[in-house]
Amino acid sequence: MSTRVLRSPGGGLSLRVTPRAAIVVTLLAVAVFFVGAVSMTTGDYPLSVGEVIQTLFGFGDRATEFIVTTLRLPRLLTALLVGGALAVSGAILQSLSGNPLGSPDFIGFTEGAAAGALLTIIVVHGGMLQVSLGALVGGVATAALIALLALKGGVHTFRLILVGIGVNAMLIAFNSYLITRAAWQDGLAAQAWLVGGLNGRGWEHVVPVAIAIAVLLPPGFVYGRRLSLLEMGDDSAMGLGVPVQRSRIVLLGVSVGLCSIATAAAGPIAFLALAAPQLAKRLTRSSGPGLAAAALMGMLLLVTSDLVTQQFLAGLPVGLVTGAIGGLYLAWLLVSRRGVSRAAR
Repeated sequence: MSTRVLRSPGGGLSLRVTPRAAIVVTLLAVAVFFVGAVSMTTGDYPLSVGEVIQTLFGFGDRATEFIVTTLRLPRLLTALLVGGALAVSGAILQSLSGNPLGSPDFIGFTEGAAAGALLTIIVVHGGMLQVSLGALVGGVATAALIALLALKGGVHTFRLILVGIGVNAMLIAFNSYLITRAAWQDGLAAQAWLVGGLNGRGWEHVVPVAIAIAVLLPPGFVYGRRLSLLEMGDDSAMGLGVPVQRSRIVLLGVSVGLCSIATAAAGPIAFLALAAPQLAKRLTRSSGPGLAAAALMGMLLLVTSDLVTQQFLAGLPVGLVTGAIGGLYLAWLLVSRRGVSRAAR
């Protein structure tokens, strides 16, 4: 399909759109809305769409208001925000590294955030707010450590991946050590948080993620337009006028921030940042990362997985479902790439 360029009246802004990508984004948005509506109306206390709408506008009774605005809506919004943040974070990292395995799950950012949360749970015995702050600090500190080790003399993505994998392995061992040395109550709480889930999420989780996304997504989408040029190589990108080092650093900072704040809100949701961008890219058949499609795919995967756990798996942590789906996807990805490598020989 042909590519169309949409421009603002003054010509200051432009957006390149392919019809297929626009259709996919629209269908994903409709699917997210549909699954979100189902999650708001089903459960132990079923509600109609009309009752939910009336309650949102302040005309519901006290019981319905508690179910909608205290229990279900914060959980749904947390799932949407976390899913979108992780997917965009993964899409940026995969594009920068030129590797579909270059996601926060493998490079250490997620485990770094988990280490910060575990230290807060086990050592400080902090509450939910303190755990979220600890996860955010841990993710940012891990990113800074990886940057110090890997980015000397410039941003080299291959070295970034290798150093990230090594740091990730050490953090996994460190997190396991923390759990084994903790009191059994703290160890159980830490292990439950490590699975990743949306149970008990309230407005105190929604607000920080929403603020972080409002701050990080605009520069992410502005600089994200340069990702396709950066994928061509540094020399080609610089020849086209792209400030390569600054663009990579800004995009890397956006990715780290989104991953950290998402992990702080819901724990380390496994494989979502890995699978969502690739699934979106295969649907749109776009040459670039497609951040909007990736975000919607991440939202859809997490909201659907959470709905499945609530309806069929007795409210188990949603990280178990995304881990199972992501594991199958990773196996398929490795097998398919192995077939491509054999065909190329």
